[in-house]
Amino acid sequence: MSDEPATAEPDVETLRSVVSDRQRPPRPSALSASLTFGWRALLKIKHVPEQLFDVTVFPVMFLLMFTYLFGGALAGSTSAYLQELLPGILAMTVVFITIYTGVTLNDDIDEGVFDRFRTLPVWQPSVIVGALLGDAVRYMIASTIVVGLGLVLGFRPDGGAVGVLAAVALLLVFAFSLSWIWTALGFVMRSPESLMGVSMMIMFPLTFVSNIFVDPSTLPSWLEAFVDVNPFSHLVVAMRGLMHGSATAGEIGTVLLMSVVFVAVFGPLTMYLFRNEN
Repeated sequence: MSDEPATAEPDVETLRSVVSDRQRPPRPSALSASLTFGWRALLKIKHVPEQLFDVTVFPVMFLLMFTYLFGGALAGSTSAYLQELLPGILAMTVVFITIYTGVTLNDDIDEGVFDRFRTLPVWQPSVIVGALLGDAVRYMIASTIVVGLGLVLGFRPDGGAVGVLAAVALLLVFAFSLSWIWTALGFVMRSPESLMGVSMMIMFPLTFVSNIFVDPSTLPSWLEAFVDVNPFSHLVVAMRGLMHGSATAGEIGTVLLMSVVFVAVFGPLTMYLFRNEN
């Protein structure tokens, strides 16, 4: 005969007392979920404020360094050179920042956070969209710093405040679409360091071999041909036009079309990799 005490079966009332009888909360909307993940991205900055170095220190360094190094030699004066340089430096600064979207994503994958995200009853793209929205705040901070410093140094946009705001808005759209490329690579690359290396290898030729620093017509014909088809060059042309009041619908439309293509190609690819990440 066993000496183990018999286990009493709980009655129905006891079970009901420990089980919540509240109505299940409604499923969050796509917008609500995206904003929540965007807030998560901003909280990372709160706990690791060093992440703001790339949107505060680097823009100041780039603008001051290139203005006073090349201004007198290329345009005769730093003031004249600044009028053409600032839109390009602003674009280069923000475009480089987009790389960190993929790096942060790769960190989350290594830590196993995305395994949990895939089990949540939310609109799945909100995980990626929210992270991109959080990064958009960093882009706006960088834009404010570059434009503010440029005004102090003597930048005077002929398009006024409206033109500057339109140029920044166009840049944010382009940066948002470009970030999808790095999110896709974030799922493919094995470490943040490898992702950073590949991203820099892509971005350095696109940004420096462009129309930021010199007139493309002064370049060798084969190099000028590359600059003319460089997506980054089209972005800088449109931003200069908006800031100085000379932009055409074709210039702006080209940048918007490129942005749509980036999202259409790399958005679905990113979500496929997200759903199939092991």
